[in-house]
Amino acid sequence: MDLENLRIFIEVARRGSFAAVARDHNIDPSSVSRVVASLEEELGIRLFQRTTRHLTLTESGNLYLCRVDSLLDELEHARDEALAVSVGPIGTLRVTTSVAFGHKFLVPLLPEFRDLFPDLKLELLLTDTNLDLVSERVDLAIRLGPNIQIGVICVKLFNTRYRVCVSPAYLEREKYLHVPDDLRVHKCLLFTLPNFRSRWLFRDNNGTVSEVPIEGDVVISNALGLRDCALAGMGPALLANWLIDEDITQGKLIDLFPNYHVTATDFETAAWLLYPSQTYLPNKVRVMINFLKRKCSDCK
Repeated sequence: MDLENLRIFIEVARRGSFAAVARDHNIDPSSVSRVVASLEEELGIRLFQRTTRHLTLTESGNLYLCRVDSLLDELEHARDEALAVSVGPIGTLRVTTSVAFGHKFLVPLLPEFRDLFPDLKLELLLTDTNLDLVSERVDLAIRLGPNIQIGVICVKLFNTRYRVCVSPAYLEREKYLHVPDDLRVHKCLLFTLPNFRSRWLFRDNNGTVSEVPIEGDVVISNALGLRDCALAGMGPALLANWLIDEDITQGKLIDLFPNYHVTATDFETAAWLLYPSQTYLPNKVRVMINFLKRKCSDCK
């Protein structure tokens, strides 16, 4: 039995679409359909119930999927371990993260990673949508926020924190920004998520938390855009340290309240590594995780 045909069957079952799997492999949907039909003929059972709008597993197909999915994982594991001894990690590693984090943090690391593992193909999916790791065939995701518990393996990469920052030009023009409550009378630059655009939370060194309502007439769905507007002197913005610490060091932005912890959601936030819960961790994923942990060992 052709293992590639089994992989195609599993992907069709997860995606629920011949066309989606065909796009993933850059082949014609009829080719995927023929693979499934050939497998059904070989097994002597119908794997999918097809209608004009839906593709669902039959009872037999679901039972077959449950068995071959784990078996294929074991075969992949055996192959992965054997190859790692002689040639190192191979195959295609699909990684996803947000647009801003990808551009600012991950992309600059890729040349070094590529030099270390030249036989490993990379697919980097930069999107602000949280992709489903299984249906989208994602090997590793980097997500930002409080602790994430969504049925996947979740490992902290490094802690993050937020800062309210402005450009020196804005602070020269709008001098009265001494305490967080002063933000009430300023037009802030806002992120599209509900909490980020209505109030920011401040915690002082004594642990006292205060809530400051904020308003603004510039709302942007991407952190890179917010940073650019802050650099241009358009107003205060709440941005993550990994995005703007370099700007603060260079004097391009000013941290308005360095003695406060600031957030729009939770004070304990981090960058997290997520991967599908499986019986083993593929070598290609392991080397990326170890690489990122090593590069982030000094991140604060």
